[in-house]
Amino acid sequence: MSKSDKKSLLDQIRPTAGYLLIEPDEQAKQTTSGIYLPDSATGDKPQTGTVLAAGPDEMTDKGVTKKSPVKKGDKVIYKKWGGNEVKFDNKEYLFVKFEDVLACLQNN
Repeated sequence: MSKSDKKSLLDQIRPTAGYLLIEPDEQAKQTTSGIYLPDSATGDKPQTGTVLAAGPDEMTDKGVTKKSPVKKGDKVIYKKWGGNEVKFDNKEYLFVKFEDVLACLQNN
């Protein structure tokens, strides 16, 4: 599968109501001082990523509408154990509920 095929596949995915599709950031392979880390030493996965798609507004059991807190292209911080991992072409992505997003990182 070529990169353009993968891009078009990701563009076709529309999360269901109340969910976001997120591409997690890569784990750091090198410390700020320049030391390279082995895969076994990297520990926890990053909790930041980029929103690739947002599902429609979610309607709660009480009839309240929850709007997406972010939009496509936003960089977010999400809960450590939030989301469901899926793989496309050997790359991991996450489906995360709206309420699992903790913050949106602003570009300066």
